[in-house]
Amino acid sequence: MSVIPAGHIPGRKLVELLGSWYGQQRPTSRALSQGVKQLVLEGRLPPGTRLPAERDLADRLGVSRTLVARALERLREDGFAASRRGAGSWVKLPDGKLASAPQGGWYPAGAESEVIDLAQATPPAPPELAEAADRARLRLVEEIRGHGYLLQGHLPLRERIAEGYARRGLPTDPDQILVTNGALNAFTLVLHLMVAPGERVLVEHPTYPNSLEAIRGVNATPVAAPMVQDGWDLELIEATMHQASPRLAYLIPDFQNPTGTRMGAEDRARLATALRRTHTVAVIDETMLEVDLTDETPPPPVASFAEKNTITIGSASKAFWGGLRLGWIRASVELVQRMIAGRARVDLGSPVMEQLLLTELLADPEPGLRRRRAEWAAGRDALVAALGEHLPHWKFRIPDGGLALWCDVGAPVGSRFAVTAEQHGVRFATGSRFAVNGSLESWLRLPYTLPPASLREAVQRISRAACSAGAAPSIALEGPIT
Repeated sequence: MSVIPAGHIPGRKLVELLGSWYGQQRPTSRALSQGVKQLVLEGRLPPGTRLPAERDLADRLGVSRTLVARALERLREDGFAASRRGAGSWVKLPDGKLASAPQGGWYPAGAESEVIDLAQATPPAPPELAEAADRARLRLVEEIRGHGYLLQGHLPLRERIAEGYARRGLPTDPDQILVTNGALNAFTLVLHLMVAPGERVLVEHPTYPNSLEAIRGVNATPVAAPMVQDGWDLELIEATMHQASPRLAYLIPDFQNPTGTRMGAEDRARLATALRRTHTVAVIDETMLEVDLTDETPPPPVASFAEKNTITIGSASKAFWGGLRLGWIRASVELVQRMIAGRARVDLGSPVMEQLLLTELLADPEPGLRRRRAEWAAGRDALVAALGEHLPHWKFRIPDGGLALWCDVGAPVGSRFAVTAEQHGVRFATGSRFAVNGSLESWLRLPYTLPPASLREAVQRISRAACSAGAAPSIALEGPIT
């Protein structure tokens, strides 16, 4: 998701961020103001950003200057814009109504407690974490005599991670592991090492939003390979590799974020063949690996089919806790050493205490994971039941894993609907957050990481917001959604 720095936003860029701002209806000032509001609420248009001149914006949108002027008037009336003669108009937040929306759509923990926050698919820490922390503190005594900069990561933790791969049928040496500050940091390290400005990176569409920001952060270009109803179109992926010649491919084969689909063993073998044939290296994101809500035997890691063409990244954020901020890279020893050599331009390693803590958690993770999987499955089933009762026309597939439902609401209204939903006390991520080009406006991601009672209340609020939005033609939610 693009984030505009506070300052001036060119008219061309604002039009790009607005995307299909009026859906299938005629353009109106209300629809334009709602589109700008949502950009502010998602953090893509920070407070203080100066807006384009009315004439420039009208020309680029293909609408009248009167429509743009009325939209700015609505934004001022609602507290989302301010103007001064000679200085133009700029973005602001309503005084005393909304907490500041940080860049990227992240809100402080505990902010706006009356709002049910479904924007983040992040579970709380398990009770085992506190006990593991007590054990880790005892081990810390052995570490504090050293300098504490562990560029590759603490060896006992790397050994535990390597053992996990071996149990999955992928023998791994601890020297093939690099501990990072989360999976996103892992991906960023790979990008800095392997991708030059102007090169292309193939991604699924939709995909994890922060990966798109990481790609653009190294001045590379994401190239979309659309997901299909049942998962991946491998023929299209291979064709895209041939035609676009991407430097890397970034893929999430285990409970893809946000669709929740998992790639089967046969397709993994086919993907490996395509990677070898096109001489493409794939970064395989296994962040969601442990969030498996089935009793089935999982397919082998993609790296077991094409080890030379894959770099695997993992994370402790879903299985344990995002607050640990720990992830890892599995690659060849040579590539790991190259990343260590260049790591200083990004960071100087991961915190020792957190690594000790994760080492303890990985000693016997399955009992805790079984309990958490049961909780996630209960949350998923509660969310599915609530949607069936209150929003029966929404479409989604029930995932076998992952932490969210990917919902088709039947009309390209996601961003504007999110504004209405926020006014009813519920926040969620719209499909455009997961899109390469700002599309996917008919989709929403609804996580099931909150307790079932909170999920039921959230759906009731969303339903009320849908009814409210249906009264406004610009929202295009009138009547049943099919």
